[in-house]
Amino acid sequence: MYLYLSLYLDKIADEVQAKKFLEEYNNTAEGVWNAYTEASWAYNTDINEENKQNMLQKNLDMSVHTLAYGIEARKYDTTDFQDGSVKRILKKLSDIERAGLPDEELKEYNNLLANMETKYSVAQVCRANGTCHPLDPDLQQIMAESRDYNELLFAWQGWRNASGRELRQDYKRYVQLANKAATLNGHSDNGAFWRSLYETPTFEEDLEHLWKELEPLYLNVHAYVRRSLYKKYGGKHINVRGPIPAHLLGNMWAQTWSGIMDLAIPYPDATQVDATPAMIAKGWNATRMFQESDNFFTSLGLLPMPPEFWAKSMLEKPKDGRNVVCHASAWDFYNRKDFRIKQCTVITMDDLITVHHEMGHVQYFLQYKDQPISFREGANPGFHEAIGDVLALSVATPKHLKEIGLLDSTINYLMSIALDKIAFLPFGYLMDQWRWKVFDGRISEEEYNKEWWNMRMKYQGLCPPVARTEQDFDPGAKFHIPANVPYVRYFVSFIIQFQFHQALCNAAGHVGPLHECDIYRSKEAGKLLGDVMKVGFSKPWPETMAMITGKPIMSAKPLVEYFKPLTDWLEAENNKNGEVRGWPEYDWKPQSRCDSVDFACGFDSSNVVPPWTQTKQPLSINQMYLHQQMSQSAYTETQPKTPKTKQCRCRRTVARTNSLELLEPRKKPSEEPGSEGWPVLIWLCRWRL
Repeated sequence: MYLYLSLYLDKIADEVQAKKFLEEYNNTAEGVWNAYTEASWAYNTDINEENKQNMLQKNLDMSVHTLAYGIEARKYDTTDFQDGSVKRILKKLSDIERAGLPDEELKEYNNLLANMETKYSVAQVCRANGTCHPLDPDLQQIMAESRDYNELLFAWQGWRNASGRELRQDYKRYVQLANKAATLNGHSDNGAFWRSLYETPTFEEDLEHLWKELEPLYLNVHAYVRRSLYKKYGGKHINVRGPIPAHLLGNMWAQTWSGIMDLAIPYPDATQVDATPAMIAKGWNATRMFQESDNFFTSLGLLPMPPEFWAKSMLEKPKDGRNVVCHASAWDFYNRKDFRIKQCTVITMDDLITVHHEMGHVQYFLQYKDQPISFREGANPGFHEAIGDVLALSVATPKHLKEIGLLDSTINYLMSIALDKIAFLPFGYLMDQWRWKVFDGRISEEEYNKEWWNMRMKYQGLCPPVARTEQDFDPGAKFHIPANVPYVRYFVSFIIQFQFHQALCNAAGHVGPLHECDIYRSKEAGKLLGDVMKVGFSKPWPETMAMITGKPIMSAKPLVEYFKPLTDWLEAENNKNGEVRGWPEYDWKPQSRCDSVDFACGFDSSNVVPPWTQTKQPLSINQMYLHQQMSQSAYTETQPKTPKTKQCRCRRTVARTNSLELLEPRKKPSEEPGSEGWPVLIWLCRWRL
């Protein structure tokens, strides 16, 4: 009610009064936001009901504060105000976000978010022997290090059963409430609100243009990696003209592929660009990794981490049995002195890069800490994600790794970076493409999972390794979905960090290829970066972009330049091997152990959809999805008791004779290896194999 009444109040045009109001808001907001952040930190580092309830109460207190000052901010007519900062803050305060919901719905909304993040954070995948694996570090390690197809499938499918599937109903209600909050603030839906944070009317079109500019590079990486996986897993699991099974790329979400560098390395006999063995050999621990990152920042003349950081951060997973949210994050406590990182750090090169990423957030906090609280944000969400990654581009260079005693070779460097940066681009793009369509209704509740895999096929050229249905909720198996964190910021970051890198390299006086630049110890580069961070959100992001790059736009050109030597090499290598760019045989799917049950159950799923359709367009896999759904009506495939066994049963139970049992196995033919746990199915249906 207050929200609607505020639209009809008499407007105030007194700029002096507005400034006094904003001063009061800034002073009170620091205390309220600090109290909520402390409560949220306590819950994230010790998940229990008491901490949860305290966090929810502090969240409500913050909403009450936001609502009161938001209504007041809407009273001001800023048309003739001279101070642009005053106008900018009042506009920002006027959007009160979730605080506009009625009290009961606000409580429900907050509870939904807390419950979804809790379910995600405590989820585990258990084996028949009682051994249970959390995501961090167990399942992450399996996905990165195992090369056993079925072990990877066990982890991939088990995580989605334990996390995403459990969140589906909560997410439906979350979408309704998020949309209601957005419309109460004048947005058409929650996706429109998220996009408004970029203050760019052509934001969607700009992103699509950037993606189309970079898509050829991604297709070359995809084709090369697909061939590498074919060499490892063979034609049974990899089709060199089709999509890649999503569990084989070294990462639980196939968002980055650096985990399979050993399979995709261009020159296997050369030294890999991986400092992990050297870090372990030198006895590095989590604290040492953060100290090394701090040293990098201070070498540029930037600010060191304050004492509170070292005293209060959670840099490792606790060993006292507490449940924690392991997903790495940086925290601003809004008192201008307390900044922390929460990370379950593992001693690897990948985590060293993550450490620099999170330390970049904290450096940003430190630089803009004296801005009004409304301006203590990045110029846009992508800027905040880019700062740490810019430094990581220098950290990962062979020159820098050699300087800090971790590496002696430069060979294969660009491929290692491409498996992280280029492989990520379509995933970073599609995550919010999916959510925007959910929010505006283009994707219905009944098609959440189908459209998720449509997009993963369209943009990434990936397919699920086992059939998926609408009982599954695979988007929810990624932290940012239940945690309500917009994701396109990472796509933006992966573009603009190369613009920043080029500008900082120029400031450092670098001469030579962009991928060889290391800004370590350059005070000139550090000053330029620090000046940009100090601005925070006080100016529209194009102005801040121009401060560092000289141009007020996002551009893919520095990224293309950075990878030019690798692009030329990939083009020649793929041409030599006759690789197809793309996935024209998009309706192909990898063999599953239960595929042969269709025939044994008296159901021939190959008749549902012809194996090859007339239109070979990789933009939609609706027919493949229908094929999978109808196939699953004939049988059920349960979570394996161990990675190398699978249980397959007919769904029909009209008569006992119609139930497919795992009978006493006949002697297995020697030419059919790897069929432990299901020899009868192989013997009955070997024609399908």
